Amino acid sequence: MAKRKLTRRQHWRINKIQQERAERVAKRDAAVDAELEGGELGPEQSGLVISHFGRQVDVEALDGEARGTIVRCHMRANLGQLVTGDQIVWRAGTEGGVIVANRPRRSVLSRPNPQGELKPVAANIDFIVITVAVEPTPFSNLIDRYLVAAELSGIEPVLLINKIDLLNDDNRPAIEALLQQYQAIGYQILHASASAQAGLAELEAELNDRVSVFVGQSGVGKSSLINALLPGVDLKVGELSEQTRKGRHTTTTARLFHFPTGGDLIDSPGIREFALWHIEPDQLMEGFREFRPHIGHCRFRDCKHQQEPGCALKAAYQNGDISEARWQSYWHILASLEDQSIKVR
Repeated sequence: MAKRKLTRRQHWRINKIQQERAERVAKRDAAVDAELEGGELGPEQSGLVISHFGRQVDVEALDGEARGTIVRCHMRANLGQLVTGDQIVWRAGTEGGVIVANRPRRSVLSRPNPQGELKPVAANIDFIVITVAVEPTPFSNLIDRYLVAAELSGIEPVLLINKIDLLNDDNRPAIEALLQQYQAIGYQILHASASAQAGLAELEAELNDRVSVFVGQSGVGKSSLINALLPGVDLKVGELSEQTRKGRHTTTTARLFHFPTGGDLIDSPGIREFALWHIEPDQLMEGFREFRPHIGHCRFRDCKHQQEPGCALKAAYQNGDISEARWQSYWHILASLEDQSIKVR
């Protein structure tokens, strides 16, 4: 479909709106700078970003008498994009506070927005808990996209199968075969049910003293699990669509919660498809854990891993070291990356 051309008046209106937004941002930044220069702000102190709202964030104070309190803070324009989990330096003001510095991140989970721009989702994470459920039906290709993102981010992934109370004679064989495939690769598998209160103690023990982020398509029960793990949080829970058996989005921004016994948990916005447009095709192979021992051992340096003789990856696939499902998933994701690369040229 051809792109609709904008009229001159539409261009003028768009530019005017963008200019007004820029002026408002500049005015806010000038007000913040005036507070800083006028000495109207308190001393510098450490903080933790627990939620993000446009150009404002909720910060948990980590120092002194204010420790544990939540303060709505403005961000200085030169800080870049802050996300939930960021460790920052802030100063208290007459109304809220101002973030003046961002400490280095040890890890960051990012995903592309609909425009293809890579955006961070959460920072300083130890575990990515890839949550799937008996319903909606889990698909290996979606799981593999999460795993690739986790592997290339250097963050340890864990697979969590939720709603195990819905297992029955009809769906059990397919679910168990899917999980066994990932267990054979070396991924940790956890089981839980928020409604049946099953597996929650084991899950909490794994997350203890770590910063974890829950990811997964809408409807897999992330919010219900968090409500069960953290009584009193009361996140909004979405029901599955009766027609599609897919979930409805209930979380709109990533938010960090503390476990009473230690450790933090970040709930991220539910997404049905985890796009990997920002990953170069050559990088994709590194995101498949069982592919790595065979990378670089092909007879030809420019091997495409298709019909070339002496291909180490194809030999591993034929020998059973790489499963049929994961082999096909790799090619499916690769095709989508190459297709996207053609579109943006």
